[in-house]
Amino acid sequence: MTALLPGATIGILGGGQLAQMMTLEAKRMGYRVAVLDPNPDASASVLADFAVQGRLDDLEAAHQVARVSDIITLDTEHIPAAILSELETLVPVQPTSATMAIVQDRLAQRRFLAERGLPQTAFAAFDDEHSLVTASQRVGFPCIMKTRFSGYDGKGQVRIGDENELVGAWERLKRQPALLEAVVDFRCEISVVLGRDARGTVARFPIAENLHKNHILHTTIAPARVTEKETKQAAQIAVDTATALHYVGVMAVEMFLTSDGQTLVNEIAPRTHNSGHFTYGACATSQFEQHI
Repeated sequence: MTALLPGATIGILGGGQLAQMMTLEAKRMGYRVAVLDPNPDASASVLADFAVQGRLDDLEAAHQVARVSDIITLDTEHIPAAILSELETLVPVQPTSATMAIVQDRLAQRRFLAERGLPQTAFAAFDDEHSLVTASQRVGFPCIMKTRFSGYDGKGQVRIGDENELVGAWERLKRQPALLEAVVDFRCEISVVLGRDARGTVARFPIAENLHKNHILHTTIAPARVTEKETKQAAQIAVDTATALHYVGVMAVEMFLTSDGQTLVNEIAPRTHNSGHFTYGACATSQFEQHI
């Protein structure tokens, strides 16, 4: 990938707060910015040099951004991978459609981690009531039922205490494609926010400890209150994940530290991350500058 010099245009799909902070950094560094968002008054759209109002799954609207951009990036993982694949015929896209196809499907993400020996909780997929029971026998109780697609901030998931709750939980999720995951007895939740360039060089920010309320990030403590061994282990898992994805840009890997000393991947966030906001002022460079 050829480095883009100031004066080039960076396209961002999604115009929320993460895009806003990327836009501020990009413009400070001398770049132009194009933004796609359904809301013409989105926080990044009002700062952009070129703003398109349109749905994030609207290929023609995305094409409008791509045609004026030298590269495309995202502020949300909910841009369909198929849209990104189309845009890749016009302009470089980071993260790539291949990465997003993995991250957008919880089952694909779990299988990706498993195939590379990266630690995670037990999981099993199902597609009918018989395989649902089989999946529960593999995972055990309590467990979490999660839809494969479009889940975030606790949406698209139901906690299950025993086998009598299985079918009812799936009904609540409208029988969408789903999987079961074993509940993790965790001591704390952490995230590793890192940047990786096209040459494979990786650098990370201090590990963040995250406290949630109602599935929404409420407080981040950085550096996390963890041991040196746990820090090294989490950092290595995050680097291995980014490398396996051939990732370029800033991303986060969310993890659980368990009561029995394990470090388990919860999920991959292929973008700048709310737990990395402390980098804005607390570090030599912010996650947003590093992503640009």
